[in-house]
Amino acid sequence: MTSKHNTPDSTPSRPNPVTLQGVLSFLIPSLVGLILFVVPIPWNGEMTVPIALFAKLIQQSLANLLPTAALLIITLAWLGSTIAQFMKPKRLEESHLWRALFQVTFFWYMVRTIGLVFVIGTYFQIGPEWVWSEDTGGMLLTSLLPGLFVVFLLAGLLLPLLVDFGLLEFAGMLMTRIMRPLFTLPGRSSINCMASWLGDGTIGVMMTSKQYEQGYYTKREAAVIGTTFTAVSITFSFIVLSNVKLGHLFLPFYATVTFAGLVAAVIMPRIPPLSWKPDSYEEGVAASAEEVVPEGWSTWRYGLHQAMNKAKAHEGVASFVRNGLKNTLDLWIGVIPVVMAIGTGAVAVATHTPIFEWIGKPFYPILAGLGVPEAAAASETIMVGFADMFLPTVLAAGIESEMTRFIVAALSVTQLIYMSEVGGLLLGSKLPISMKDLILIFLLRTVITLPIIIGIAHLLF
Repeated sequence: MTSKHNTPDSTPSRPNPVTLQGVLSFLIPSLVGLILFVVPIPWNGEMTVPIALFAKLIQQSLANLLPTAALLIITLAWLGSTIAQFMKPKRLEESHLWRALFQVTFFWYMVRTIGLVFVIGTYFQIGPEWVWSEDTGGMLLTSLLPGLFVVFLLAGLLLPLLVDFGLLEFAGMLMTRIMRPLFTLPGRSSINCMASWLGDGTIGVMMTSKQYEQGYYTKREAAVIGTTFTAVSITFSFIVLSNVKLGHLFLPFYATVTFAGLVAAVIMPRIPPLSWKPDSYEEGVAASAEEVVPEGWSTWRYGLHQAMNKAKAHEGVASFVRNGLKNTLDLWIGVIPVVMAIGTGAVAVATHTPIFEWIGKPFYPILAGLGVPEAAAASETIMVGFADMFLPTVLAAGIESEMTRFIVAALSVTQLIYMSEVGGLLLGSKLPISMKDLILIFLLRTVITLPIIIGIAHLLF
């Protein structure tokens, strides 16, 4: 297998001496990245990570401006795509950045058009109320999109600290013996998983997409990581549990969510649709080197060697800033219109039609058979999580049984795929995931994790 990043003759037959300069060039930026994205810190009685805290503070200070910024971004995305779709100016088409931002298929052009219609209707409160009400487009524009706007800015600029200075190469060598047999994934994916679980699921999607585009993950691996490990953060999980007035049970709740999520992470890569994804790389991208330790090397020493080589190859501060700004623009233009279009549509269907209530009814006999109190009310919440993760806990607020509210909250987190954010992000990214994939994965995760959650709930209550 050829490598875009490491050629066969770049690996010496004997370990090179480890130099202080080489170690520091890898270690300092990587530690800063870990501290920003992964290391939990206490803040106002909650646990969060610095990048999420910075995003929250910026969002609060710019709260009045961010909906307008989202409107401008979605408008720019539509205008650029319209020019690329119909006018095709040769001078602009020669620009790699222009092609990356605005040259999309007609389907995604229509999605951007729908996103523009929804954001204009919501911003100016014109057109059907189901588009701009506080429960639908209003929630997306004033709550979700401002958060994504800021997270994309910070992560786009700072994510290279995690991925460009050798941390993933080092972790890949150390963790491949765990990640391969358990989750069928390369060792470097462990950092993606940590950034998602401890930081934010959106950051996990961004990391996975960038690594896939650079040839570090096959289509199957990228699809598995994007749909299996982009879990919501600890802070977000606490908010979900607080919605059903069970904040005092956070430790058993998060332990339940983590255990159920790990079981799903072991099973999901081994069954369709994820097992059907090809183990080939994105078209036109050279595959990176395998995570195999050459003869004569220790795992630790070879991982350090790979990390130092990666850090040494970095082109400096100007490249860091330039690539960070490109990442940010790519996320703003590519993802925000998709989240507005698909998220508003999905939440409107969930809020204003009984469709999710109907498709949840088959779960009633399962819940009743497993001894869940108020099974009929609980069944109405199960499928609505596909639209938005908060909706199940909103519907469950009137359920009297603490056990049932616990089950609903835990399931809404382990289902993972919700179209108002993660689902929209996955579809808007370059990951090889379709809407059909997301529906099947959501259903399978529900079937796998629901009995586990109910079993643990019976032990707790």
